[in-house]
Amino acid sequence: MKDAPPATETDTGPDAAPDTTPETGPETAPDAPGVIRSHGLVFPADPAVLSPRIRRALRQNAYEKKEFEAISAIVRPRDTVMELGAGIGFMSTVAARLCKVRAVTAFEANPALIPYIRAVHAANGVADRASVRNALLAPEAGAPVEFYIRKNLLASSMEPMQGDRDGGVVATARVEVQSINAVLRELRPSILICDIEGAEADLLPHADLSGLRAAIVELHPQWIGQAGVQAVFDAMHRAGLTYFPKRSNAKVVTFRKGW
Repeated sequence: MKDAPPATETDTGPDAAPDTTPETGPETAPDAPGVIRSHGLVFPADPAVLSPRIRRALRQNAYEKKEFEAISAIVRPRDTVMELGAGIGFMSTVAARLCKVRAVTAFEANPALIPYIRAVHAANGVADRASVRNALLAPEAGAPVEFYIRKNLLASSMEPMQGDRDGGVVATARVEVQSINAVLRELRPSILICDIEGAEADLLPHADLSGLRAAIVELHPQWIGQAGVQAVFDAMHRAGLTYFPKRSNAKVVTFRKGW
């Protein structure tokens, strides 16, 4: 894992500034008791997972907006989706519920988020087509790695942080390391969605992506640099996937086969 990014609209890491902005506003949608609504989807209003920033972004249909727009335009009902970095289960639910894909399998390294993601899938009626696995994908399978679970669940990571000495870590867990190519052979996805906080430059060049119809990747050039960005583009090129500027936006880049 890389260092935590600077605070943004939906950041919840330890560097994020305190959020005192009211959650409601003229663009927000009314919620049912205990849930947050976004794009017609529902998310359990668990304060341990959803910070005020995330709740506000969800209500305003602004959470992960660039990825949402790319997925909505690219993903089709015939697709099988593999997601790296499930987060709160937003993208896997969008793919299953709104895009109506055959199946979506999401991978999330943070074990503390798995129950929430499954609750999101169930709340939106897609548990039969959307699943999540607690695993870290790597070029080769390996021994389990230690994961640091923090009070702010979305700030959890595989790397210790300075604030951990002050009680930031509430638990540690061992997370399975699986081979990405073994998983690709098992699932045979047509779509890849990837947001893995900078690990894309180390992982994707080792993956056989030739079976994909399209890929949507959030790049992190602030961590991987120009060489890392180029490595991702080269990996897509080797797989026969071409950069698709019409459905790319800033760091969220889309690749597809054919024009």
